[in-house]
Amino acid sequence: MTILRTDRLALRPLLPDDAKDYAAMRFHPKVAKWLPPASTDPQTADPETAAHATIDRFAASWQERRLAPWGVFLDSRLIGHGGLNYVPEFDAVEVLWALHPDAWGKGYATEVAAAALDYGFGPLDLASIFAITFEDNLASQAVMKRIGLTYRKRVDYKGFADVVWFDIDRASYAERTSIAAR
Repeated sequence: MTILRTDRLALRPLLPDDAKDYAAMRFHPKVAKWLPPASTDPQTADPETAAHATIDRFAASWQERRLAPWGVFLDSRLIGHGGLNYVPEFDAVEVLWALHPDAWGKGYATEVAAAALDYGFGPLDLASIFAITFEDNLASQAVMKRIGLTYRKRVDYKGFADVVWFDIDRASYAERTSIAAR
């Protein structure tokens, strides 16, 4: 189990006991509007059941790939999820984040995403990492730019057309972080 700490946050794999708090974040209307539907349809199952299914899927990815979104904790309180996620439709790894609206605008998404890039290009030795979002999600696009990703193209994903794709490769990341370290 990979646990990371940033300046302000603790990042750890979600556990079954986190399901109630995770459901409150994941299915908050202001959060859900930016995310694809959960793999368990919340209209046929309660949000906590859907949260358990997501947590189980993340746990399987940790076992299989050594990566999945972490729970994002501020002072031991779950405020979101973020990290890396393998996307089979693209055969690639994405960096992602979703935070409760109470945590928006405080730089947490950038903090989580930067830690995820360090983990992906460091211990996992990935060749590249991408991020996608809706065209009108300018806040997420700003995070993508702050962490060094570059806009590349538009893609279709899970029934959504014209999703914007940003990415960065290991060499660009290494150059960017070595410059930042000076």
